[in-house]
Amino acid sequence: MQPVNVICIKWGTKYGSDYVNTLYSMVSRNLSRPFRFVCLSDDPEGIREEVEVKPIPEVGFEDFDKRKAWTFAHGWLKLTCFAKPLYDLEGQTLFLDLDIVIVDSLDEFFEPEGDFMVIKEWDKSDATGNTSVFRYEIGAHVDALEHLKNDPVGARKDVRNEQEYITQFVARQGKLKYWPAQWCRSFKRHCLRPFPLSFFQQPRIPEGAKVIIFHGRPHPDDAVAGRSGKWYRKVLPTTWIKEYWR
Repeated sequence: MQPVNVICIKWGTKYGSDYVNTLYSMVSRNLSRPFRFVCLSDDPEGIREEVEVKPIPEVGFEDFDKRKAWTFAHGWLKLTCFAKPLYDLEGQTLFLDLDIVIVDSLDEFFEPEGDFMVIKEWDKSDATGNTSVFRYEIGAHVDALEHLKNDPVGARKDVRNEQEYITQFVARQGKLKYWPAQWCRSFKRHCLRPFPLSFFQQPRIPEGAKVIIFHGRPHPDDAVAGRSGKWYRKVLPTTWIKEYWR
């Protein structure tokens, strides 16, 4: 069976090394084919030895206006995984955000044909995808990086964040495809019970889900403790997360 890559990225202090280590543990339990697990990071401290930690590639972002610090906002550094070359990596690659919980096999994510497979963003009617989970071929989308470097103002004119930029870019090329909707579900949108049931029943795992996405608040550790992060959203302690997020 052809080996594959699994990549994540960690920079700054929002997530600690424990998030990388937990993600590796979840992947190792839920992916049966041989894989390399690579973390692009500015700080390797505390990351388990099974993870290949490599510096975040320098792709030219340092030439932009640092006063606006836009490269560090909304995950723009995630785009560095499209560098060519990307160290010695090659082949099919699954990118995973750190703040996800894997609840079923990842094997099927390498089966559908497509140049760029991604989650369909739940609250957008256009082509935008959610890049918490996406698959691509190493080096195949370096043109998206080049376009961003060559025209940083124009390239970002009509987008709010990195996932709008990359998914709309590949959509214009006819290369964008989406995972089956039930595979990747939002904790806030699909797991939480509707009011008033949220006060009496803990969140559930949607049928057919493989990955639960924690975008914004709460994070997985918040949900375990019953912290919603918002006064208007009730989240009971979610015990099943501890079974999977370890």
